Amino acid sequence: MKAYSEMTKNERLAELAVQKQLYQKEKAAGHALNMTRGKPDATQLNLSMDMLQQNPYDLIYTRRGTDVRNYGELAGTDEAKELFAEVLGLKPENIFMGGQSSLSLMYDMMIKALVLGVYGGSKPWGQQGPLKFLCPAPGYDRHFRICEEFGIEMISIPMTPQGPDMDMVRQYAESDPSVKGIWCVPKYSNPQGYTYSDETVEAFAALKPAADDFRIFWDNAYYVHGFREKDDPLANIFDLCKKYGSEDMVYEFMSTSKVTFAGAGVAVFAASENNIEFLTKQMSVQTLGYDKINQLRHVRYFKSAAGLKKHMKKQADYLRPKFDCALAAMENGFGGLGIGEWTKPNGGYFISFDGLPGTAKRTVQLCAEAGVALTPAGAAFPYGLDPEDKNIRIAPSYPTTEQLYQSINIFCICEKIAALEVLTAE
Repeated sequence: MKAYSEMTKNERLAELAVQKQLYQKEKAAGHALNMTRGKPDATQLNLSMDMLQQNPYDLIYTRRGTDVRNYGELAGTDEAKELFAEVLGLKPENIFMGGQSSLSLMYDMMIKALVLGVYGGSKPWGQQGPLKFLCPAPGYDRHFRICEEFGIEMISIPMTPQGPDMDMVRQYAESDPSVKGIWCVPKYSNPQGYTYSDETVEAFAALKPAADDFRIFWDNAYYVHGFREKDDPLANIFDLCKKYGSEDMVYEFMSTSKVTFAGAGVAVFAASENNIEFLTKQMSVQTLGYDKINQLRHVRYFKSAAGLKKHMKKQADYLRPKFDCALAAMENGFGGLGIGEWTKPNGGYFISFDGLPGTAKRTVQLCAEAGVALTPAGAAFPYGLDPEDKNIRIAPSYPTTEQLYQSINIFCICEKIAALEVLTAE
């Protein structure tokens, strides 16, 4: 079939009638399909069940003899800090072990910056008047909601396959002291699946912000989540920061929420030793420590970074066919029509689809009415506002392969209808 833009108006109307007929058939089938979030399904979660079979009496004492059932070791067990330092290419002194959620740690770091300030800052953010945060977009909706929660103005920064537009990042960060930070998902970004280039990571390390308390929130959620034979390389931002003396500027986060169990993983905060010392003093007022039993459970299960990598190979083998199914279905549905583009990631949990401007909300609405739930159109942009109304996030991980094929097929029909409506109106 030729591209929709090359069709005559009558040809488009005829094609629209065909797609609407297909749509009514799918709508009548009573589907209940869900691609709203990048959640592991039950089978993927089962890959980690052996971790729970460990003898609980092997999970009592750390190497130094600390009883993890009791208080103590606020920043985490030595074993856990060593494991995740090895994973991230850092030293144990750069690691603070949190609870089960890195998102919770990010939220907490934002509150602390607002109320208590950050290391090296003159006073808390909340005492400095209106604040701004840089937000690469499309990006992670929950990052943006944190800014909204605290009334922080968000500035959209366009994303490229190499990472955020660094000319814009420099323009804002280096000229305006009210710009306090930037959100980043540097590897297999949400939703495009892009990995920042070496040049982009170095440009971050080389930033000279106007604010003395500027922070890069480096959300490395998908650092170990490649599913192709070739894993995207990501430069170690702390190594590059040493070159520029900017180690204190970076807050790095990761967790095992999608490595083991989303509700019972361990979260990691990585930063300079100055930041870790500063944070630990603040945390000593908030808590006497996080779940050290769970930390030991993970350490004894993985044993090393190599053991964690071996575990992630099992997940990759499970997730890869789902992404292949989704990508094949999109190529089959859209190939040659000229009404959309989509990313083909090597890892992470999402595919980013860009349709014709003015079609995203209509497509999501049609999908919902046909029983396919998608992330709301615009969710990947600050304030939920996609200026071109064209981006939709596809999350292939949770449905079964059969459900995924059905979902993408219906999605393609809905996008075709939305595109034909726009083109016909022109």
